[in-house]
Amino acid sequence: MPNLNFKGRNIFYDVQGEGKPILILNGIMMSTRSWEPFVKSFTHTNQLIRLDFIDQGQSDKLENSEYTQSIQVDVIECLLKELRIPKVSIVGISYGGEVGILFATKNPNMVDRLVLFNTTPYTSPWLAEIGHSWNRIGRTRDGQTYYQAAIPVIYSPSYYQSRLEWMKNREKLLVPIFSNPTFLDAMERLTNSAESFDARNVLDQIIAPTLIVASDEDFLTPLANQKELKEKIKNSELVILPGVGHASMYERPLLFVTLVLGFINAIETSFQI
Repeated sequence: MPNLNFKGRNIFYDVQGEGKPILILNGIMMSTRSWEPFVKSFTHTNQLIRLDFIDQGQSDKLENSEYTQSIQVDVIECLLKELRIPKVSIVGISYGGEVGILFATKNPNMVDRLVLFNTTPYTSPWLAEIGHSWNRIGRTRDGQTYYQAAIPVIYSPSYYQSRLEWMKNREKLLVPIFSNPTFLDAMERLTNSAESFDARNVLDQIIAPTLIVASDEDFLTPLANQKELKEKIKNSELVILPGVGHASMYERPLLFVTLVLGFINAIETSFQI
């Protein structure tokens, strides 16, 4: 798998398939591997580009550093230049959606279509406090407590209960990762990088047709925040998923794939009816 040299740091990325390019951006606790269930569908008629942000997955860590999400925007710019892709469709969820917004406001002509799942236009004081609590727990190195604080809340209650055995298996997998000091320190830096995020005054600079997908049981990026994106992004559409939580792509995988590919691959975006 290739690595991008970004200011002396290695950024891990993966490119598969051919056709109209789609860049998919990770949520804060995700990595390129998180998208594996969707690769076959996304590469059937499209080129799929995945990358691990700085401090994620197989990309380099920025130990003892402070940064904002603008550094992740710089990474994307560097990657697209490396791949010689002048224009791309971007799909982002949560943290990845925020970075996607920042990229689209800074480079509006480089974005063909923008798809935002479970994304907020700014980090509210309420959301910031959730991040602070994750950081405090992370410093204890108690992976079990970190899991209990961070994971159940990203799913809708009905999904969590219906997939309880799957959730328990996820817990066994994730608790050792959440006990790893390297992971926890990187998570703290990533969490802190999002605290200053506020794109409310620049959302009107996005010119790409935009699909906003919200969930009515999203307890991290509440529905009101996602509706605000629809109000401020020109040429945008809003879809609300009932009974779905923050991790909507896992709760409704077929719908996730259908919405992304249908919106991005639609030949026309305006119709005479």
